[in-house]
Amino acid sequence: MNRSDFREGLRGGVIVALSSAPFGALFGAVAVDNGLSFLETLLMSATVYAGASQLVGIELFGQRVEPWLVVLSVFAVNFRHILYSAAMAKYIGHYSLPQKALAFFMLIDPAFAEGVRRGESGQGVSFSWYIGFGVVVYLSWSVATMLGAFFGRMIGDPASIGIDILLPVYFLGMVLAFRRRPGFGPIVLASALGSVAAYHFVGSPWHVSLGAAAGIIVATLLPLPAPVAEAASPEGGEA
Repeated sequence: MNRSDFREGLRGGVIVALSSAPFGALFGAVAVDNGLSFLETLLMSATVYAGASQLVGIELFGQRVEPWLVVLSVFAVNFRHILYSAAMAKYIGHYSLPQKALAFFMLIDPAFAEGVRRGESGQGVSFSWYIGFGVVVYLSWSVATMLGAFFGRMIGDPASIGIDILLPVYFLGMVLAFRRRPGFGPIVLASALGSVAAYHFVGSPWHVSLGAAAGIIVATLLPLPAPVAEAASPEGGEA
């Protein structure tokens, strides 16, 4: 364990932990409001550990829909994690199998964004850094869920005081963090239009995955950035 990397991960994770704590509290409040007990709420956060999917699942639990629909809906929302893991594979390929299993469990949106940033900058994604970053966010999420579940009944309907807007704002911030990457505009526009169209014609939560698919299609059609294209050309010596 590299202590320096671990401490650096902790420092980066603290910022994310503070910003994500309201979402954990929101989930705790919504879960209790939809009939889950205090213990059930904590166990769901500790084992599922996927904020958006937890909120979608809880809303569906509250509507008493069929279990298979809950599973498929959660899969639709979490489909992006398949893409996350593929993108992160080249940076964590040196991890052992147990380390990879733990890393993928902790592969939430901020961990992906920061991991890719470090990987592309040449800093590397050491296991010590990854664990430092992941543990502090995980613990903060669990504590925030506990507080939200405990005080949730005092809040009442979270939407009535605007707390439900936190999740869209959170994802918007995540997207804007990549705004300087090549092709950002067309890809985001395609994802947004695809998601809106899917929401109206197919329904929620499938618009999440279909919107992502629209962005992926546009990304594959865009030309490679100049440095990448040159490296892959015969003149670059790699073709």
